[in-house]
Amino acid sequence: MEGGAVAPTGNTVAIEDLIDPRRKWYNNRRIITLNAWIVLLLITSSTNGYDESMMNGLQSLTQWRGCFHSPTGSKLGLLNVIQNIGSLAAYPMAPYLSDGLGRRPAIFIGALIMCCATVIQTASQSVGMFIGARFLISFGLTFAANAAPMLVAEISYPTYRAPLTSTYNSLWYRGQSCKATWTTFGTFRIGNTWAWRIPSALQALPSVLQVCLVWFCPESPRYLISKGKDAAALKTLAYYHADGDEKDHLVRYEFEEIKAAIEFDRTIAANVGWKSLFTTPGNRKRMRIIIALAFFSQWSGNGLVSYYLNQVFNSIGLMDPTIQSVIIGILQIWNLFWTLSAAFLVDRIGRRILFMLSILGMFVFFTLTTVRSALFAQRGSDQAAHAVIAFIFLFYAAFDIAFTPLIVSYTVEILPYQLRAKGLSIFNFTISAALIFNRYVNPIALDYLGWKYYIVYVCWLAFEAVFLWFYVVETKNRTLEGTAALFDGEEATRQIAEQAAQQAHIAHGPSDEKPSASFQEDNPGTSNPRH
Repeated sequence: MEGGAVAPTGNTVAIEDLIDPRRKWYNNRRIITLNAWIVLLLITSSTNGYDESMMNGLQSLTQWRGCFHSPTGSKLGLLNVIQNIGSLAAYPMAPYLSDGLGRRPAIFIGALIMCCATVIQTASQSVGMFIGARFLISFGLTFAANAAPMLVAEISYPTYRAPLTSTYNSLWYRGQSCKATWTTFGTFRIGNTWAWRIPSALQALPSVLQVCLVWFCPESPRYLISKGKDAAALKTLAYYHADGDEKDHLVRYEFEEIKAAIEFDRTIAANVGWKSLFTTPGNRKRMRIIIALAFFSQWSGNGLVSYYLNQVFNSIGLMDPTIQSVIIGILQIWNLFWTLSAAFLVDRIGRRILFMLSILGMFVFFTLTTVRSALFAQRGSDQAAHAVIAFIFLFYAAFDIAFTPLIVSYTVEILPYQLRAKGLSIFNFTISAALIFNRYVNPIALDYLGWKYYIVYVCWLAFEAVFLWFYVVETKNRTLEGTAALFDGEEATRQIAEQAAQQAHIAHGPSDEKPSASFQEDNPGTSNPRH
C-alpha cells in the first residue's frame, strides 16, 4: 500500500515557469474564447442532473400520474431503472466514438440523440412511449458524458485545467437545483399535461446548444496527435494557449510532452485495449482507485439521502410535501455552492487533503444524523428532527468538497490518453451498478430497519477513510501527461518530461525569456483552428 501517498516530484521542467504570468482568464481573448467553449461542454453534466431530478419531480405530479394511469409494479420499476439500462447499452460503444471519431463528434452524436429523444418524451401518449424516450436520452447522454469531461481536460489552459474539469461534475447540481427541481415545482399548478411536458421539453436546451455549436469548439490536441495530425494539434495549442505563437515555450513543451506520453503508452507501457487496464501494476493502481471512487460516490450515505429523502423526512415526522420540496430545492442550491467553491480550490489545497476532509466530515455528520434519528424514533423530539435536517445539510457540505467535483476530474487526469475513454466508461459503469444497489436495496432496508440502517453506512464511511488515506495520490500542480505518468513510476514521469524538454529545447529548465506573444490582443496573422 502507498501509505500517505505523495506524488514524486523529480528534477523536471516546472510547467508554471513556462506560463506567462500576464496571461489570465479575464484579460486574454483567446483564453476567454476557449473557456466559453468549455462552458458548452460543461453543461453536459447539467443535463444529467436535470434528468434525474426531473423524473423524481414528475412522479409526484398528479397530471403526470393521470396521463399515464399511475403506473405501478413492473411498469413503474422499469420506468425507474430504464435510465441505467440505456447507459449500460452505450458504455461499451462510447470509448470507440470518443477515440475513433473524436471528442467533438461523440458529443454531437450524443446531443443529437438526446434532442430527438426529448421530443418523443415530451409528446408521449403512453407509458411505453415515455419509457422508450427515457432509454434513448440515457443512451445519448452516455456518449456525450464520456467525451465532454475528457475534452475539457485536454483543451484547457494549464493553469485552469483542474478547476474547470472539477467544475464539470459540480454542475450536476445546477441541472438538478436551478432547473429541474424548481421548474417542476413551478409547473405543478398547471391544470393539464403541460405541467410535466414543459419540464420535459426544457431538458433539450443544453443538447440543442451543443448540436448547434460543438463544431466550433476546438478538437483535443491529444486526439489529433494520436491520429498523426501533429500540425493541427500544434496550431490548436498555439491559438488558444499562446495567442497563435507556435514557438512559445509553453506550447512547445505541451506539444512535445503529449507526443512523448502517447508514444510511451503505445510502445513501453503497452496501454492499448480493454485488457491493458488491468495487466500492468500502474494500471491496476489506477483502476483500484477509479472503481473505489465510483462506488464511494454513491455508497457514502448520500445515496440514502438523495433518492429517499422523502422517506427520511417522513421518518422524522416532516410530512408536508410542499415543505419537503422547498427543503430539497434549497439543499441543491447549498450543494452547488459548496461543490463550485471546492472546484476552484483543487490546486491550492490539493486532491488528497480535500478527499480526507470530505470523508472525515461525512463520517462525523452522518454519525450525528444517525444519533438524532434514533432519538426522534425513541422520544419523538422536535429538536432531534430539526437537528437531523441540519446535519443532512452539513453532511452534504462535506460530501460536496470532494466527492462531487473530484471524482470525474481525478479519474480523467490519472488515466493516460490511450486508456482515458475506456477507463472513464468503467468509472461510469461502476456508478450505474452502485445506483442499482441504492435503488433496490436501500428502500427495503429502510422499511425493515429504519434509522438502524444508517449504522451500516457509518461503518462503511470509516472503511472509506482508511482506503483514501492509503491509496489517493496527490496530483496538484502537474500537467495532464505528468499526472497520468505518476502511476507508471518515477522513471516514466522523468522520461516523458525529459524527452519533452529536450525536443522543446528547454532540457535544463525554461529559458529566462518569457513567452513573447501579446496577452491582450489577438495575433492578426493566425486563424482560428476548428480541426
